Amino acid sequence: MVISATRGQAGQIRSGSAATRQTLAEVRESEFRLACEWLGVAHVACWDYFDGALREADPADLVQQIDHVIRTFQPDVVFTFGGDGAYGHPDHVAISEATTTACLRTSTQSNGLWLYHATFPRRRLLLRDRLVNWLIVEGPDFRGDAEFVHGLLLLAEEASSLHCMDDHHEIKWFPSGYAIIEQGEHASMLYLLLDGHADVVREGCDGTRQFITRLEPGQFFGEQGIARGVPRNAHVIAAGGATCLVFSPAVPTLFEGRGDGARLVTSATAELADIDVAGATTRIEAGDALQSKLEALAAYRTQFPFRPDMLPESIFRDLFGAEYFTQVLPRRPIETTLGVLQTARV
Repeated sequence: MVISATRGQAGQIRSGSAATRQTLAEVRESEFRLACEWLGVAHVACWDYFDGALREADPADLVQQIDHVIRTFQPDVVFTFGGDGAYGHPDHVAISEATTTACLRTSTQSNGLWLYHATFPRRRLLLRDRLVNWLIVEGPDFRGDAEFVHGLLLLAEEASSLHCMDDHHEIKWFPSGYAIIEQGEHASMLYLLLDGHADVVREGCDGTRQFITRLEPGQFFGEQGIARGVPRNAHVIAAGGATCLVFSPAVPTLFEGRGDGARLVTSATAELADIDVAGATTRIEAGDALQSKLEALAAYRTQFPFRPDMLPESIFRDLFGAEYFTQVLPRRPIETTLGVLQTARV
């Protein structure tokens, strides 16, 4: 059973063709049910608390409603958000508190209930590197369509908020004539052109410039020379203004060096074999269910419009192939929580 306490009517509409503000509640509930269908969930319920105002609801009434579901459905295991609400969402925090209270109340009368809080540890994974490795195989002429561009932008936002990737990413606008990358400089950033154009220009020893090609929206350039010899032997110059999604291994400083002899460049974040599990006690390897999980995410067209096949499965597996939880009930002895990581497979 999966229960959503709200219908999501106050959420963002990231695909204008999917819903309007007036239809969003109905559409989001339909998306929720479709997502559950992809995951094989047999029992689905959507309550009518107002989205974004769950914390203003009477806590006693919310706890009582959850308690009634637990007693009626009699689950063996309950999953909910942790106390941080994943990324501070007040609805997530409120449902976590109410569910935990209801489960604690039930556990005083029965020792059979298990409660887990979802945990989102910092993964220390650079999406930039995964994209670069994929683009090397795809070739320098790869160009994503508008749906790909929008989907990757939202994927970066969601993966970052849930700590699935460690890149710094931002949308930057460059005025006409600005050298986004200078010839010969070390470029640690990966750029996806969202809007406008950029010219690839090679400069000779005498200062004359030779036009090589024009980059279009949906094309990548930057790290490791993804697009036609860029960046080591050519400039990439904004033509009439260009907007890019920029992936970098760390937050750029205000004193980044430019040019071939630059020494002050963004330093890469080392990828660690170990994940900071942030108190998690259980890891579920969801790789066998990855395609169903991606289809469930894609069901939310109003919130997360993307194609499950827009990137290689290996990238999605790195981002979403494992989920982490903290066992709340039955209560664990303190001495057994240190350094313990249980593993389960679905």
